[in-house]
Amino acid sequence: MVRPRCGRSVPSSIAIHRPPRAASASAASKDARGPKKHLKRVAAPKHWMLDKLTGVFAPRPSTGPHKLRECLPLIIFLRNRLKYALTGDEVKKICMQRFIKIDGKVRTDITYPAGFMDVISIEKTGEHFRLVYDTKGRFAVHRITAEEAKYKLCKVRKIFVGTKGIPHLVTHDARTIRYPDPLIKVNDTVQIDLETGKITDFIKFDTGNLCMVTGGANLGRIGVITNRERHPGSFDVVHVKDANGNSFATRLSNIFVIGKGNKPWISLPRGKGIRLTIAEERDKRLAAKQSSS
Repeated sequence: MVRPRCGRSVPSSIAIHRPPRAASASAASKDARGPKKHLKRVAAPKHWMLDKLTGVFAPRPSTGPHKLRECLPLIIFLRNRLKYALTGDEVKKICMQRFIKIDGKVRTDITYPAGFMDVISIEKTGEHFRLVYDTKGRFAVHRITAEEAKYKLCKVRKIFVGTKGIPHLVTHDARTIRYPDPLIKVNDTVQIDLETGKITDFIKFDTGNLCMVTGGANLGRIGVITNRERHPGSFDVVHVKDANGNSFATRLSNIFVIGKGNKPWISLPRGKGIRLTIAEERDKRLAAKQSSS
């Protein structure tokens, strides 16, 4: 029974049924409309090393050749690492003057996602940098010579035959190269001339070759491949031994070959990719302090 205002009860069979209310405008506006354009500072990747108290937001990387969690936006490299600017506006002024080149191409987007093995050149100062990881999994500010800045190494992600039977090769930085050498296979590393974009040489993924780990708990470590375990239906595991004789294992997808035998094809960052224990780091620090004093 429904009780009306007058006090008399009305049978529910003749009660008035009102239609449900339409959804409010605020509820309708919550639907996603296009890609996200913001990134909260606390949700930014840890290896960017942004403090929590400088603001609410972090620069959200543009879409590009490297993933959001695996890249370093240009603004963070110029402002937070090199300290060439104090604010984002200053970074924009630097970029819009076309001073910054990544892999030989001028980039004016301050949130352009630079990533592993990318060559950043500043012609005004004559400086060249290659983005490689240190042993703590962060991008190191690694300066290189002008001669080394002419090429980069790329891991082969995929090989396929396209239209009209043309073979194609796809690298870790989203390059698609036609007519590669038939000996090049997935997981190999190719050396690319940045001026022409062509493959000049390649390294096979094989035991005995030098590699750098680009993901997982051993991110940034460098060593020689000793063994590969095949696990059909799961992840292949690769065993690596570093220069100090320490062995570790990681997934095949995290391995990036950087040299033939023990000879690297790129200059290595400080520490040579050898991870030290906390005690070893302390002893090294104390020894350096005593030698300087």
